[in-house]
Amino acid sequence: MEKPFLSFLLLLFSPTLISSLPDYYPSTKNILNPIDSCWRADPNWSNHRQNLANCAVGFGATAIGGKYGPIYTVTDSSDDPINPKPGTLRYAAIQDNPLWIIFSRSMSIRLRNELIMNSYKTIDGRGASVSIGGGGPCITIQDVNHVIVHGIVLQGCARGSSGNVRSSPEHVGHRIGSDGDGVTVWHSTDVWIDHCSLSESYDGLVDVTHGSTRVTISNNFFTNHDKVMLFGHVDGFAADKAMKVTVAFNRFSSTLVQRMPRVRTGYSHVANNRYDGWEMYAIGGSSDPTILSEGNYYVAPNNRYFKQVTKREEGNWKSWKWRSTQDVFLNGAYFVPSGWGSCSPGYSAQQQFYVAPGTMVPSLTSNAGVLNCLTAKACVN
Repeated sequence: MEKPFLSFLLLLFSPTLISSLPDYYPSTKNILNPIDSCWRADPNWSNHRQNLANCAVGFGATAIGGKYGPIYTVTDSSDDPINPKPGTLRYAAIQDNPLWIIFSRSMSIRLRNELIMNSYKTIDGRGASVSIGGGGPCITIQDVNHVIVHGIVLQGCARGSSGNVRSSPEHVGHRIGSDGDGVTVWHSTDVWIDHCSLSESYDGLVDVTHGSTRVTISNNFFTNHDKVMLFGHVDGFAADKAMKVTVAFNRFSSTLVQRMPRVRTGYSHVANNRYDGWEMYAIGGSSDPTILSEGNYYVAPNNRYFKQVTKREEGNWKSWKWRSTQDVFLNGAYFVPSGWGSCSPGYSAQQQFYVAPGTMVPSLTSNAGVLNCLTAKACVN
């Protein structure tokens, strides 16, 4: 596991290589980013699954999920929102004790109502092809902490229906119906969403709201959607001012419209992501958010009226701290900065990671989305 990480560092810190890279660097040669270099070269990753919890970076680096609990294997793709059967995903997700949840085989899970996660859980789809959605509701992370979602296809997520849903072995509560997000993070901390493939849901693909913080969204592939990610409940919502979210190593396809992300307030570090285009804009905001765009790769759409990466929803925005550094802008893309003073994320030693120049992003994001990992074999190309 050490060699890919060392190779990555040597590559990043090689002045000769970096200075030789052209402005347009379309290579898809696989270079493991700091998250992937932590685990993907291990041929025994399937026996060391919980080591993944050591690999997050950014604000969600403290998320441990079910690292200190047993492994629970999902064997049944059925769903009962009120009385889930042992062996189902919902049965595992609502337990009070930490669990690292894996799957015995590939399966498509159509939930009958939103899946309400309990604290200290990991959903780990590696080694199988696991999809959630298909016209049913998807994942709700509400009033909990330490949740990891990795290696899941979230497609066609629908709104939840009004009715009772179990959130723990002891508690069944009435729900008014979820919004139809792929993943909703609501008043929760220490959350990491990694290597998922998300598309075509009713509302957002990932929404982070109601005072949630210490969240990392990384290595995901987003496609075929309008409102991709919303950070913040409503403009001026006080609890969201403390929100801190890292968006890193993701790929945003050309079939997206807007909100990659849209940040109402709080702080977002958007680093080493690939943007293949957009219909309206890539990064937006509306209530004095602070946004650092660092080392991203922006390819503007061909429509000459939508070349700007950024969009503000409120007129008096010149004091908002929005910065761009080491970004690559192609096909006429441009970023409108604003504000003054420091825009640093202020990461702790555990959260800190090296952000590569934007020219390297096509390589660093070449395996965004769900990986095809085989057991007893390193998960690298």
